[in-house]
Amino acid sequence: MRRRDFLSAAVWAVLARAAQPDDSFRLPLIPAPEDPARRPAWREALAEWRQEVKKQLNYDGSLYERKDFAWVPSSFCCCFLMLCDQTFYDRERHRYLAESWLDEGVRQFGGYDSVVLWHAYPRIGADARNQFDFYRDMPEGLEGLRRLVQTLQGRGVKVYIDYNPWDTGTRREAVSDADALAGMVRALGVDGIFLDTMGKGEADFRAKLDAARPGVVLEGEFSLSLKNLHDHHMSWAQDFPDSRVPGVLRNKWVERRHMQHQIRRLSPDHTSELQAAWMNGSGMMVWENVFGSWRGWKERDKSILRSMLPIQRRYWRLFSGEEWAPLVAVEMPDAYASRWGGEGIELWTVVNRSEEFREGTALKAPHRDGLRYFDLIRGREIERLPRAGAVSLSTAIPPRGIACFLAATDAWLSGDFRRFLARQAAVDARVRFSTDSPARQTALKAVPRPRARPGTAPANMAEVGPVVFEMTVEYRIRETGFYSSQDYDSGGRLNLHKPARVTRKVSLKRYAIDLTPVTNAQYREFLARSRYKPRNPENFLKHWMNGAPPPGMEQHPVVYVDLDDARAYAAWAGKRLPTEEQWQFAAEGPRGFRYPWGNEMRPGVCNGGETGGTTPVTAFSGGRSPFGCYDLCGNTWEWTESERSDGRTRFCVIRGGSYYRAEGSAWYMDGGPQPCNFGAKFLLMWPGLDRCATIGFRCAAERAGTEAAVGRGL
Repeated sequence: MRRRDFLSAAVWAVLARAAQPDDSFRLPLIPAPEDPARRPAWREALAEWRQEVKKQLNYDGSLYERKDFAWVPSSFCCCFLMLCDQTFYDRERHRYLAESWLDEGVRQFGGYDSVVLWHAYPRIGADARNQFDFYRDMPEGLEGLRRLVQTLQGRGVKVYIDYNPWDTGTRREAVSDADALAGMVRALGVDGIFLDTMGKGEADFRAKLDAARPGVVLEGEFSLSLKNLHDHHMSWAQDFPDSRVPGVLRNKWVERRHMQHQIRRLSPDHTSELQAAWMNGSGMMVWENVFGSWRGWKERDKSILRSMLPIQRRYWRLFSGEEWAPLVAVEMPDAYASRWGGEGIELWTVVNRSEEFREGTALKAPHRDGLRYFDLIRGREIERLPRAGAVSLSTAIPPRGIACFLAATDAWLSGDFRRFLARQAAVDARVRFSTDSPARQTALKAVPRPRARPGTAPANMAEVGPVVFEMTVEYRIRETGFYSSQDYDSGGRLNLHKPARVTRKVSLKRYAIDLTPVTNAQYREFLARSRYKPRNPENFLKHWMNGAPPPGMEQHPVVYVDLDDARAYAAWAGKRLPTEEQWQFAAEGPRGFRYPWGNEMRPGVCNGGETGGTTPVTAFSGGRSPFGCYDLCGNTWEWTESERSDGRTRFCVIRGGSYYRAEGSAWYMDGGPQPCNFGAKFLLMWPGLDRCATIGFRCAAERAGTEAAVGRGL
């Protein structure tokens, strides 16, 4: 009798839905039955279903057998790395910190098997640079990146680059994206492509990558369809909904050598992902710096990962083999186990689904002469206690924790096994099951301010304040985060791309601010008089020709300057950059206008991109602010003295918008002219990347005075 005859129609309906090869979003994780009595039949049904799916797909797993892809089944831990992370790139010493970063990854998480070098989002779209340009503009260019890749690979870590298929509105390459990716693979010598916002690569990706370099994998972000399982060796298991009883990863069940990395990047609790990976013999994604927003792992979650990774790496052949039995019988309440076997060795992965400490017999195994039993999490041998032909495997499992048992004969216990046990015991001794969420403090960079000067404002500057007012900042919710935690709804979900605002009371002393942004002509005079030379000249004044502004653009705002280039000019002029608060009040005025000229956008009062570039700084007299300032909306974004850091991410809030707008995707940075109160969090890395075609600056100066502050909206 066929196994389906023992199961309800509902169970087979679930399996049939999971098997849809054309629908990559259905049931990526197959739920398990609540009733333990039904699980033996469920396992047999899964086995039968697997064979039917392979037959239906005419499945060919030969790509998994290629020697250049032999590394895939043992690549359990992948790190999502922001290249601008301050623990990875030292801006002061101008070098990557790969070795110390890898060492810290070993201490905190048990080490990485692979890493995604993330580059463009959320900055892409500030100007016309495309995703490939962002790799080219990294420190020391592609050659520097290639040396970085070699350093990581020398430590046994595979390296991925990122592909953003939605990047269609910036500068176009002369070749197709597939050819550009293949060229990047050749230039950098990487091992994989992370397919951002994709479940699978385009049809020609596989052939072009194979021609570029052997052993380059494709790993998609979304659930991979079964029909693409044969040529996509890896995939994310992102936000997969699991049943209370641990389910089975659909793709891992069909192709045991397929590697999936569990990830819930915004979740403060990663135990559900860790347990899914442990029960399915699959991997984890470590991701704490989420596009510039800190999402640190708890000590409990790091402790679990440190314990499980050495076991997964040592016994990866078991976890990618054919003898996998999910949800075998257990003795401990709220505990579940998978059994893995092969050639005389057996291993059980166990999870504690409860929030309670569990201790005692976890499961029983049939006793066979010559077998020895080990608790691999605790790093010790278990005394054999046969009871009616069975061995009781006992341990203690913390709340939401894991356990692991091994049964093997002496022949399978190699010479380093004792050392392996000792290392596991040492890891277990470090376990910390704190569930406190780690926090980071974001601090404003302290920049020396010139002494306040008495008297009226200098020429070409407007005098403002003193004032006390309610400052409302508007921004678009992005994964970078911003000022507060108001970006999340009651369920903890990110209200992505929606508008948001924060309000705070601000008191400003009397100050002066430039009527116009600093022009190319003014910056040329500064260079001639000060002899200023940036420490890192990459992309400095990139638009200039032979050391001078392009003819006819002398009165356009200077661009391709970073924060330090702007600060250097301001210091030379006896000024400084305006704070974010000073910039906004100078733009919106005492009445709190939405735009410098009023509350409605009007044609012909700002540079909205009609010419495709910058315009002279006094071109739009009708767009001046209540204090007479030009170009506070459109033309270029402007640096403000708002540089902050949380120790992992440096950023600056830029203001005003620009002439440039990348069309075609909500993932691009905000473009075009922006309201007076609009701020954009701009991640910083190094001058060659921070200098943009669309960011300029103006200066401010403190003014001495005793006038009483006026109020607005209080």
